[in-house]
Amino acid sequence: MDRNHEGDTDQLSPTTRRTFCAGLILSSAGLLIASTNANEVIAAQDSLVMYPPRKIEGAETLLPGSSLYFNYPTRNDPAVLLRSTDGEYRAYSRRCSHAGCSVDLDASSRCFQCPCHQGTFDARMGHVMFGPPRRPLDVIVLQVRAGGQLWAIGKSFRRDAEIITEAVGGVD
Repeated sequence: MDRNHEGDTDQLSPTTRRTFCAGLILSSAGLLIASTNANEVIAAQDSLVMYPPRKIEGAETLLPGSSLYFNYPTRNDPAVLLRSTDGEYRAYSRRCSHAGCSVDLDASSRCFQCPCHQGTFDARMGHVMFGPPRRPLDVIVLQVRAGGQLWAIGKSFRRDAEIITEAVGGVD
């Protein structure tokens, strides 16, 4: 009777457990790879938004190591322009990526501080250092035009969730 029962089972299920599990693992891996690549393409396409260009008044007189608050793309969108000690310009939205409060630059610690929930962002890259924000500050895209005029031309909505966990400050 066992032989007849085994024969019926073979007809119902010609696939072995090992073959089924191998197929399942390969299918899962394929779906994971496909979804990762699709997310990268979507993030690359959606990350940069162009707005009407606006001249940043006073940027050409900004000394290395200093900053300037301005608004972009509208007068209700606070932003900050930084000029590094090397003379390079960077600009960020001052809207905290956690709750939308305006962050303030603490020049002595080279960080942006959010007064609402104590989130802190690195001033060099805009990455989250600690606190509840999960995304870095949005980057204002800059363009240098004739005569050294600096213009804001768009915004990059960064989705990476890199968090700096090392202490900032003294180097051993």
